[in-house]
Amino acid sequence: MTLRNSVRNLWTFLALLVCLSGLTAASAEVHEDWDNTFSIVARDPATGALGAAVSTARLSVGNRVLQVEYKVGAVASQANTNPVLAKEALERLRQGATAKEALDAALQNDERREERQLSVIDATGSQAAYTGTKPEDFKGHLIGKDCVVAGNILVGRETLEAMLNTFEATPGKLADRVMAALEAGQKAGGDRRGKISAAIVVLNEAPGTNSYARNIDLRIDSSKDPVGELRVLYDAYKTAFKIP
Repeated sequence: MTLRNSVRNLWTFLALLVCLSGLTAASAEVHEDWDNTFSIVARDPATGALGAAVSTARLSVGNRVLQVEYKVGAVASQANTNPVLAKEALERLRQGATAKEALDAALQNDERREERQLSVIDATGSQAAYTGTKPEDFKGHLIGKDCVVAGNILVGRETLEAMLNTFEATPGKLADRVMAALEAGQKAGGDRRGKISAAIVVLNEAPGTNSYARNIDLRIDSSKDPVGELRVLYDAYKTAFKIP
């Protein structure tokens, strides 16, 4: 091999390393901004209550993933989160679409839909979920009785199964059942990267001056034990406002 060929091969090798490192950095940068998480959206057919809960290994998950509207539905938009998709799904539900129709409409023109994960339940019990191909494993969703659970970058399917089984087996008010499901998901492993934030939203009646106490909107934005701290806050809130 001549010196010229050796130099040429060296430059080719270095260029390849630069390209590969660039691709890796770009991929990591994208996923750092994703809500790789586990969540539940649910309803109580007896009372009309709608609710959702979520936890992830990123800050302040409660400000973007969950959208709940009384007598309309509950939506969780996660993975490469786009809150606009959840708002679009709720708007379709207001117009009379089923959960599946609302989900499909929200994703129809989304060029990055393979990066999304979306769960929808409406006030009538219609349910739908979508998990794109791009979120990291374990990823998936399960549709149960009056609930949808979903997650990605989980330790395994057992996280979702624990959430679903706990929700369906827990008696009482919707908020208690949703909170218990979130705890079960964390106990079963949750987000395999760790834990930072959590949130719960449950609407028992139309928002208004006399109803704020019965409508729950609580979050832990940064903690080593966000679900555990959310439970403490949840119990304190119920006691303070005499919620049965």
